[in-house]
Amino acid sequence: MSNVALKRLGDLINLKRGYDLPESQRQLGHYPVISSAGISGYHNEFKVDGVGVVTGRYGTLGEMYFVEGKYWPHNTALYVTTFKGNDPKYIYYLLSCLGRIRTSDKSAVPGVNRNELHEMAVPAIEDKQQQKKIAAVLSAIDAKIDCNNRINAELEAMAKTLYDYWFVQFDFPDANGKPYKSSGGKMAYNATLKREIPAGWEDKQLSQIANITMGHSPLGESLNESKDGVVFFQGSTDFGWQFPMVRQYTTQVTRMAKRGDILLSVRAPVGDMNIANLDCCIGRGLAALNSKDGFDGFLFYVMKYFKTIFDRRNSEGTTFGSITKDDLHSLPLAYPPTELLTQYDKVVSNYNQMVFARSMENQHLTQLRDWLLPMLMNGQVTVA
Repeated sequence: MSNVALKRLGDLINLKRGYDLPESQRQLGHYPVISSAGISGYHNEFKVDGVGVVTGRYGTLGEMYFVEGKYWPHNTALYVTTFKGNDPKYIYYLLSCLGRIRTSDKSAVPGVNRNELHEMAVPAIEDKQQQKKIAAVLSAIDAKIDCNNRINAELEAMAKTLYDYWFVQFDFPDANGKPYKSSGGKMAYNATLKREIPAGWEDKQLSQIANITMGHSPLGESLNESKDGVVFFQGSTDFGWQFPMVRQYTTQVTRMAKRGDILLSVRAPVGDMNIANLDCCIGRGLAALNSKDGFDGFLFYVMKYFKTIFDRRNSEGTTFGSITKDDLHSLPLAYPPTELLTQYDKVVSNYNQMVFARSMENQHLTQLRDWLLPMLMNGQVTVA
């Protein structure tokens, strides 16, 4: 077992409240402004130069953010001013572990008091080399997760670009392999959509191309965290990067989504999406969709396109607090011929399979990291 001793957190680090910086006073620059929610923007000035560990200071000891280089810690956050000889990355993971313990406490205080935190008794690895080894193991897992996320983001961006090129700009390959509209392909005005679409395309409503299940929440007393019943997702608060995070179960099944369904947030923020990686019960904050014709890749990016419309209206001041069943069912779109959909899905399904595989790997890596983290911190597991 590692040389672990209970110490005051204040013997390991000093924490300090960040600095006020109203939006109106920010000047675009290269230095990240780190608030309780992470990077909230960039500024042309910085307050700290060096490795930083930052956390939210409201409610609980919140998410931890590790930053290298110059940054501005916001006044909604606490930041480490000195590490007192301890490895900064080890401190980051130690505080992350404490944050998980702290946030599981239901009695959150209105604000985190740094003086109280300094008095908190924490398990501390005293061997600095062991600190570095622990940090290296956990950092390697996080680096792999980050790498997978970046690859997935690129794959999604490629599929979305192709969707925009083919189905928004209508420059899909014509019979000669040239961009259809740019090469003079025949367009026809569609009165329903109030715009021109390629000749031979149809206007359809979303309910004509997708099976749509609107969520319905079970009774509160049926919900539990003891894995009794069926996995339950209430809304976008359960969403992860690609798949939702399992937090609750229900013994009263209402509406079900199938593995592979698109999970769509129908309450603010309307349009956020995840993919169901298992059969699950869904609450009223979600809808589940799958393609009636088997073109799920196309449907996914149709919904991504609708999301940009919702976002644009939000930015114009028309806030969408929710979208009703009738509104969702009646969303209009230009629907291409089957052969073009088949061609698109052949490409996109390969992207989606790679995204799915990396996302599943990330779930396993996250579980491994979260299992290892407390045991490494309290000395139950050591790094050779």
